[in-house]
Amino acid sequence: MSMLIKFLVAAVGAGTPLLFGTVGEILTEKTGHLNLGVEGMMSIGACIGFMAGYYTDNFFIAILAGAAAGALGALIYAFLTVTFMANQNVTGLTLTIFGIGFANFIGIFVLSKSPEGTLKLPENITAAMRGGNIPVLGKLPVVGELLFSYSPFVYIGIAIAVACAFYLNHTKAGLSLKAVGENPGAADAAGIKVTLVKYINIILGGAICGIGGVYCSMIINGGVWISDNVGGLGWIAVALVIFANWQPAYAIWGSFIFGALRVLKYYIPQSVLPFPIAFYDMLPFLITALVLVISSMRKSGRMNLPAALGLNYFREER
Repeated sequence: MSMLIKFLVAAVGAGTPLLFGTVGEILTEKTGHLNLGVEGMMSIGACIGFMAGYYTDNFFIAILAGAAAGALGALIYAFLTVTFMANQNVTGLTLTIFGIGFANFIGIFVLSKSPEGTLKLPENITAAMRGGNIPVLGKLPVVGELLFSYSPFVYIGIAIAVACAFYLNHTKAGLSLKAVGENPGAADAAGIKVTLVKYINIILGGAICGIGGVYCSMIINGGVWISDNVGGLGWIAVALVIFANWQPAYAIWGSFIFGALRVLKYYIPQSVLPFPIAFYDMLPFLITALVLVISSMRKSGRMNLPAALGLNYFREER
């Protein structure tokens, strides 16, 4: 039982950056824009958030800086695809390449200036990131460790997912967003400011992805800067959007399942499943590929895929 509880807790932690990336991409795709730059936005957020925490020793400034960096990356994407109607796939891939390269460049540059030869966050901020048991609730047997023993990032991610679900399904702005993603021409004719809706939600989605990047650089790597710290999680998040059927609430469960796959290698005895470690490292990406293949064979009527996804909107053509 103790091992099972530790596995479930580890799965939640490993799935948290996926939750941020998935929810951020869901908001973006609901506008009708497919942004393959999730990995890049998370990388930029990881870099700027880490550096902000490193220099300010403030947990909240680090989160805000990472969110702002992800939002800036999304703004560039929105400017190119919404205003200039550039190809969405090419722009997203370019954003990923740029984001990874930018993060590695800044990281290596700052690292070269460090007299210690390494970049490690101050103890105050690492203690704030780790969190710990919530008073009283965290002391409860079993439930305390399962529900009240996580980093603040976990609770922030779940709160964002729930808030986005409410926003999409129970607010006028959310319904306008879904209308834009389904038929921007009809939404425009109904008086919805299509371009404004696209910009706001694409930027908001990028900010959420940026927070996921901060988690990667500050939690997964133990508060020490390393290059390529997102490690392909942005690509898994893109596939998780399909797995979650474009619903932020479902993204919570999807990220937990994929988080479990990421930590499985630490909790499966070799005597039970004698697979090499490389197999477990590959498993999340293999499942991601299967999700994409299976989803492509499903009938579109069973999915919440926005009808105008991937199609640039030119107002004069309506």
